[in-house]
Amino acid sequence: MSPRKPVDQQLERNTILNVARDLFVEKGYRGVSMRQIAATLNVSHGAIYYHFQNKASLLYSIVAEDFSLLDQELEKVMNMGISDKEKLIEIFMAYIKFGVTHSKHYEIMFLIKDENINTLMNRGPNESYEKFAKAVYQLCGPQVLTPQKMWSIFLSLHGFVTHYIKCEETFENIKGIATSHAEFILTTIEI
Repeated sequence: MSPRKPVDQQLERNTILNVARDLFVEKGYRGVSMRQIAATLNVSHGAIYYHFQNKASLLYSIVAEDFSLLDQELEKVMNMGISDKEKLIEIFMAYIKFGVTHSKHYEIMFLIKDENINTLMNRGPNESYEKFAKAVYQLCGPQVLTPQKMWSIFLSLHGFVTHYIKCEETFENIKGIATSHAEFILTTIEI
C-alpha cells in the first residue's frame, strides 16, 4: 500500500465525487464508508469530511450534480432552432445518450435503492421527471398527452437505457436502435 497524501494537499471535490460514485455503484450505498473513499483516494478520511459533512451529503452532492448534467442536455435541446417534432426526437435521444454514456451517473440517479436514503433519492428523479414532462408537454400540448401516457413515455426511455447500460454498450454501438426507439415513441404521440 502506498503512503497517504498529506492532508493539506489540495483534494478536488470532483475527484471525490467521481471516486465515490464508482464505489457506490460497485458496492452499493451501505457497502461504502467514508474511510473506504478516502483509502481509494489515498488521503485521510478527514480530507473527505472537509468537503462533505457525511456519506449522505456526499451522495446527495453526486445526485444533484448528475441531475444538473441531465437537465443541461434537456435545455440544449429545448434551445435548438428545430421543429417541435424534431425536438421531441432529440429529447428522447439526449436522454438515451446521457444514460448510456454516463451509466454510473444514471445508476446513482435512478437505480440505487436503500431505505436509509429513499427520501433523499426520490427528490432528484421526481424533479427531473417534472422537467422532462414539462418540456414534452410544451412541445405537444397537454391535450395530446395524458399524465399516464407521459409516464409511459418516460418508462419506455428508462427501460431502454437500463437495458443497454446493463449490457455495457456504448451509445455509438446502439445509436441506430436508439433512433428507432425514439421514432417509435413519437408514433404514440399525436402531434
